[in-house]
This record gives sequence, structure tokens and C-alpha cells, in this order.
Amino acid sequence: MRAISIIFRRELAANFKSPFGWGVSAAMLFVMGILFYTKGIGSGAKLSADVVRDFFNWSSGPAVVAALLLSMRLIAQERQTGSLVLLSTSPVRESDVVLGKFLAVLAFLAIMIGLSFYLPLLVLVRGKVSFAQVFVGYSGLMLLAAAVLAIGVFATAIANDQITAGVVAAVLAMLMSFGFYYLSRTMDAPLRGILESLALYHKNYWPFTRGILHLKHVLYHFAVIYFFLLLAVKSMEARRWR
Repeated sequence: MRAISIIFRRELAANFKSPFGWGVSAAMLFVMGILFYTKGIGSGAKLSADVVRDFFNWSSGPAVVAALLLSMRLIAQERQTGSLVLLSTSPVRESDVVLGKFLAVLAFLAIMIGLSFYLPLLVLVRGKVSFAQVFVGYSGLMLLAAAVLAIGVFATAIANDQITAGVVAAVLAMLMSFGFYYLSRTMDAPLRGILESLALYHKNYWPFTRGILHLKHVLYHFAVIYFFLLLAVKSMEARRWR
């Protein structure tokens, strides 16, 4: 735990000091604001619940892109600069590196996403807001960002450079988010149901935007996070042995 804590603090401080991290966060919040206005309150008369739903629905895009951009440099950059060799030769396990870096970027993302909290509250100017829907929506948004971040950590663990890591992570995230769902449309039961249940966006994120909290959707996101972080650890262990 001490090693994870050290790596966590080091990586979190690096994100706060990095112009890249602040640039990604500023772009994410700016796009969230634009989408809230154009797709939410500026798209005609709607019920307040529908405006909040659309906010979380459209905000998932900027949050996912931010998670991909922030994750692609985590390990691939260390490998490019040679600093990963120092970590590999120190008494630090690969799981410590992966968890420390993942938790640091997740904490940074949580803070940045949290800064958008005032947007759904603007609905109070002309309507009513269900704070339960807002809470569930932000919970789903963070789970989605964490799942994509875990995919990005795996991609950066197997890639030799940041560009490759970004491309691999984007392809995997697109497959998990849309590929399984649209592929399931062409299948018959029971394969159709299996592929639908694996869809990161349509099947497992949409309920959160409506304020619906199901344990199965929460467990799905945790399973995706665990699976890809485990793959990242095993990939780094394999590289060390080679």
C-alpha cells in the first residue's frame, strides 16, 4: 500500500502540474457546457428530468475522450523516457504501478468532472431537479470514465509509444461501447442477450442518465475495471520477464 500511495501522489501531482492535464480538463468542461446548452436547455421545451438525462447522456463523450487522453501517456511515456526501467528495478510490483497510476488519474478526473456540477443545477432556474437523478448520473459518469480509463491503462501497458496506446485504447473503447451493441442487433438469442449485456454504453450506462441505479450495472463497470487492470499488470509482468 505504501508503494501505491507514493505512486499515486507522484502521478496526481504530475497531472496538476501538467499543462496537458489542465488543457484536457478545460476542453472537457467547455464541451460539456456547449452540449448542455445545445442538447439540453437549448433544444426546445423539455421536462427537467429529460434535460438532466440529456446532459449526462451527452457529457459521457467528453468524459470518455478525456479519460483516453489522460491514460495513454501513463506507462508508454515512462517506457519512452526510460524511467520505467527504474520502476522495474525497484522493489515495486507491477500491480502497485498500475493501481497507483490508475487511481491518480481517476482522482484527477473526478475533481474535473465534479467542477461541472453547476450545469444540471441550472435547471432550477426554470424547473425542478431531482438530486437523486443528479447523484446517480454523476455516479454512472464516473463509473464509465473509470472503465474507459482502465482500458487506457491496459493499452498504455502494452504499447511502446503514446500514439499507439491512444489508438489501441480508442478502438477497444469503441468496441466495448458500440461494437457489442450493434453486433448484437444482427444476432439471435441467446448470443444477442450476451453481447447486449457487454455493451458499455447503451446497456450499462444509459440507466444511470435516467436516475436508475441497478447493482448489476455497477458490478459490470467494476468487472470491466478489474479485467483491464489485471490485463495491464500481467502485460507488464510478461515484459519484465522478457
